[in-house]
Amino acid sequence: MPPPELVDSHCHLDFPAFAGELDAVVARARAAGVRRMVTIATTLPAAPGVAAIAEAHEGIFFAAGVHPMHAADHPPLALDDLLALAAHPKMVGIGETGLDFHYTAESAAAQEASLRLHVEAARRTGLPLIVHARAADAEIARILSEEHAAGAFGGVMHCFSSGRELAETAVGLGFYLSMSGIAAFPKSQALREIFAAAPLDRILVETDAPYLAPPPHRGKRCEPAHTALTAAVGAQLFGLGAPEFAAATTANFDRLFAKAAAA
Repeated sequence: MPPPELVDSHCHLDFPAFAGELDAVVARARAAGVRRMVTIATTLPAAPGVAAIAEAHEGIFFAAGVHPMHAADHPPLALDDLLALAAHPKMVGIGETGLDFHYTAESAAAQEASLRLHVEAARRTGLPLIVHARAADAEIARILSEEHAAGAFGGVMHCFSSGRELAETAVGLGFYLSMSGIAAFPKSQALREIFAAAPLDRILVETDAPYLAPPPHRGKRCEPAHTALTAAVGAQLFGLGAPEFAAATTANFDRLFAKAAAA
């Protein structure tokens, strides 16, 4: 019996960790049931390379934006640049954007301005916003709430590992929570409880490859095939079999990433 079909909703296939091995990495993902992937450009100069990966592979899509850790060390982001990229038939999301106060708190103002600009791009294009949050739960909740009140947009809290309050705020705004390998770490019980308390129809799975490999690969290079390992943990949390959880998260992906679903 073939493995259930899954989607890796967030990975970084252009990163050097995959250089020279991408075809083999994609083949392993497909063998594990991961038929579709979204590869993310973390700066606009990286977008053409990421787009080329998507163009070269069936079932691979891309998103583009400026990662919050780069918000202050790259040229100011222009809304028109994001809108122009969004016209590409395989660009299906805006970001990743967000706030990271763990490593780059000194650029908080630049990060917030960048996040709000990405929100506007999501509004104008109808593409989902892909949000990175680290050590900034209250600030992320405030900004997303303010922006949502000014005009609706959809999105996902990528690699969600924040607290219950941000999870509840995000879900209340219509956002999805994406489960990465962190949810499979032994010490992540509190995080697993947050996911288990969330509505099943708001859950996605991802790898953030090449980072955050789930057990038994922790500490090694992560790749999209490992989506299946995280999905197995998710299935247990929701009391489902692997096929049922895969079907639910795939339907969620198609609902949020409607451009990919229509491709």
